[in-house]
Formats: sequence, structure tokens, C-alpha cells
Amino acid sequence: MQKLTQSWLVLQLSGSPFLLGLDAFLGEIPVFLFSLVGGVIADRVDRRHVLLASQFVQMSCAFLLTALIAFKVVAVWQILTLSCVVGFAQAFGGPAYQALIPALVKPGHVSNAIAMNSIQFNMARVIGPVLGGLALTQLGAAWCFGLNGLSFVAVIISIFSLHTRFVPSGGDSSMLDSMRQGFGFIRGKPGMVALILLAFLATMLGIPLMVFLPVFAKDVFRQGPTIYTLLLAFSGAGSIAGALSVAAMGNHPHKGRVIVVTMAVLGLFMVGFSLSRWLPMSCVLVFMSGALTIVVFATLSSLVQLLTRDQMRGRVMSVYNVAFRGGMPMGSLLAGALAPALTAPVVLAGYGVLMSLLGLYFLVVQREVAAL
Repeated sequence: MQKLTQSWLVLQLSGSPFLLGLDAFLGEIPVFLFSLVGGVIADRVDRRHVLLASQFVQMSCAFLLTALIAFKVVAVWQILTLSCVVGFAQAFGGPAYQALIPALVKPGHVSNAIAMNSIQFNMARVIGPVLGGLALTQLGAAWCFGLNGLSFVAVIISIFSLHTRFVPSGGDSSMLDSMRQGFGFIRGKPGMVALILLAFLATMLGIPLMVFLPVFAKDVFRQGPTIYTLLLAFSGAGSIAGALSVAAMGNHPHKGRVIVVTMAVLGLFMVGFSLSRWLPMSCVLVFMSGALTIVVFATLSSLVQLLTRDQMRGRVMSVYNVAFRGGMPMGSLLAGALAPALTAPVVLAGYGVLMSLLGLYFLVVQREVAAL
């Protein structure tokens, strides 16, 4: 709900695709800068405490936006600032969150657990935009942010009720030494560096499609938040379908090949969506793009988790998080800068071509990932 309303609000207040991309950039760049520190902390303290602190900060930002809009003093710079604060909270909460998942299930169920996590996340992406679109059009933006703030109460209660079988211990090494140990583990594990590089490039090229959906709704289809909600809902529904596919595969022995082949096909659907001017076809294409995107991301994440020891999980997942989340702001900012000159459809079509070429490269030339 907050993503939908915030993106529409930035575009409405500024009319600038660049500021829309900048908002996504500022929301993700703290993750890129601070996740390594967050990963070390996740391997030293109770991960639930880190998660709780992250949730409280994000809840406060949602309520602050609610107040700014309710008192009619909201400005774009305030939205951008709060995006950065939320990103900072996620930089510490993200590694702790990802490191908790394998601690709750047996190793053979990690892929299914990650897929299940993707399902609940993307169910929210389907339900949230529908409720957010209704709240935005019928009640106003303040309700979207206020309801999002209230939703954190349920999250906080859930974390308090969570009991893990493994609580990370402190350790005598310095934070810098702990980071070095994490990097050493990554370098020594076959295929891990390539997987992390692939995570960065896949998110850099794939996420801008979702970021610029409001531009397609407003400038391509000449419609308002209702069409944006529709496109976002189809994307989220596709993501659920993709997550269910990953869960159905379970502990599939050829995850690397699935990743690179899916990336090659995903690029073609991205190009098709960018070129489509018929709304029903665009809905189908954004559905397929959402499905294939989650297949790539969920399979990447499960493969990295399966290759990692639990004692190193916070640090490894923080590096993965830097790559995964770091690609988002870079891709969004670049697309936002290019869109005024080339138009958003042309830029995203170019991203789709690069996505297909990247998948083919790792399938045919650099085969380290395809062999995993």
C-alpha cells in the first residue's frame, strides 16, 4: 500500500520520472551501504532484536507520513528523506530476517521455505495495491500510510512470539575481522561470487519494470491510479505464481540452470511489455514478468542459503543483500535519468534485451552458475 501511494504521490507532486527513480534509489542505497554491518550484527546478537528495531523505525516513518499528509504539509523532499530512513532500517533488518529462515526449517526444506516466504510477500503485493488503490481513490493517501503503520503492530507481535533453535553468539573478533571472514567464505565457495554478481545485475535490470509502472499508467495508457493498481496487482499475482512454481520444484538439483534460462526468457517478456500499447496484453506480459522475476530471485536466494553455513549466514546474506538490493537503486536511478530523453518504454525495452543477453552469457559462456 505504501509503495503504491508513495510512488503515485511523488509523481503527482513533481511530475518527474527522475524523482520517481530517485525515491527508489534513496530507499535502497542505505541497504547497499550498511548491509555488511547489519550482517555482522546478525551473527553476533539475537536476530529478533535487530528485526524489532527495524520494524519500529519503519512503523514510525509510516505514521509520520500519515501526519504530514493529514496536515497538508507534505513535500517531495520529506518523502525522499523518509524513504532513506526506511532503507537504513531495512539494511539492518534484512540480513537478520533472511538469516532466520533456514534456522526454522530442515536443510531439505530451505527452498520451500524461501518460496513460501516469497508467496506471503507477493500476496501482500496483490492485496496491498487493491486495498491501497481503493484507499487512495476513496479516502486519500493518508489512509494508505496510516494503515501501513498499523500493520507493523501485527509484525511486531509475530516477532515477539518467534522462538528460533539457533541464537548467534558474540565472538571475540572485531567487526572488521568478522567481515573479512565472511568475504573469505564467499571467495572460497565455488560459484558464490558469480551468484552474488548475478543477483546485482538481475535486480538492476529487472526491478525498474515495477518501479516505472506508474509512468506506464500515466503516460502510456493515459490513466490514473486505478490502472497503476491493476498493473501492480497483475505483477504481484504473477509473482505468487512464480513462487508456487519454485515451491513445487522443491530441492531441485539444477537451480543454477533454472536461474539463467529464466533470466533469458524474462528479458523477452520485459521487451514485450515495454512495446505493448494494448492494456489486456500488457496485463498478461506484466503477469509473466512478475512470475519469472520471482523464479529468478527465489531460486538465487535459496541456492545461496543452501551453500552457506549457519555461523556465516548473517554475513553471507548481508553481502548477498548488498548485491541484491544494491542493483535496485542503480537500475532505477539510471532508468529515471534516461527516461526523459528516451522515454520509459524504450529504456525498459533496453533493460529487457540486456537481461536476455545476461542469461545467455551465463548459460553458454560463463557456465559456473549453470552448473550449480
